[in-house]
Amino acid sequence: MLADTLLHAERQHVLRLLVWAALSILGGTFVGAMITVRRTRSPLLAHFGLQMVLWGVALAALAAVDWQGLHLRDLAGATHLDRMLWLNIGFDAGFVGMGAVLAACARILTRNAAALGAGVAIIVQGLALLLIDLQLAAAISR
Repeated sequence: MLADTLLHAERQHVLRLLVWAALSILGGTFVGAMITVRRTRSPLLAHFGLQMVLWGVALAALAAVDWQGLHLRDLAGATHLDRMLWLNIGFDAGFVGMGAVLAACARILTRNAAALGAGVAIIVQGLALLLIDLQLAAAISR
């Protein structure tokens, strides 16, 4: 893969992360606003929305830092990117698993709606990050 092609794929990846971060922040804020406007008490939705906003802010910050670090890579840099990408894919799958465990424990053991909402949000974030990272991995492997 040529260095400029890899740089383009990395830019697309960071842009996808920024778009997902913005959607997470907007979606979580919308959920919180709807709870407030309707004056309902929903721990499940409140914690789902809070998790979405917090993940969105963290992802936006990471994507902004990544954007600043984009550069043409040599073979060693491309190899390092590939290894770090597969590490991130493993973490993404771990996030999905952690969210599933949290949601299952909340649902089955404690009947805690707040933990269920947080667990579902973590699953959503993990799946989205997994998809975004796998798109970059597919682009790199061509």
